Amino acid sequence: MLMTRRLLVIAFLFAGFAFAQNRVFELRTYTCNEGKLPDLLKRFREHTIEIFNRHGMESIGYWVPQDGERSKNTLIYIIAHSSREAAAKNWKEFGEDPEWKKVNAESNANGRIVARTESVFMDPTDFSKLK
Repeated sequence: MLMTRRLLVIAFLFAGFAFAQNRVFELRTYTCNEGKLPDLLKRFREHTIEIFNRHGMESIGYWVPQDGERSKNTLIYIIAHSSREAAAKNWKEFGEDPEWKKVNAESNANGRIVARTESVFMDPTDFSKLK
């Protein structure tokens, strides 16, 4: 019985390690139309992050540049997905989410918030603290 428990613990540890190895990070940069960054930040704060969570998207961090024009119109963030395949599924389901459709339409009612979106999928290096 003790040996079985030990084997189960080892199996779970290896399964967790294998899962972590497949995790992929996504760096996203949103460039807003003039004067719309506060609207985008509000949408994220009040709605988007919660909807991300429901669709398997783990929020890592959100930033606004400190300098220049980008400080007035840019949001940069990183989210994690369990795999690249999961990312495609997560984004598809997110885009179809009724709450997201409503929030997106309402927040763009006075003009589109986001002018451009960039996305980069990343794998952590062997020396990265974040895996």
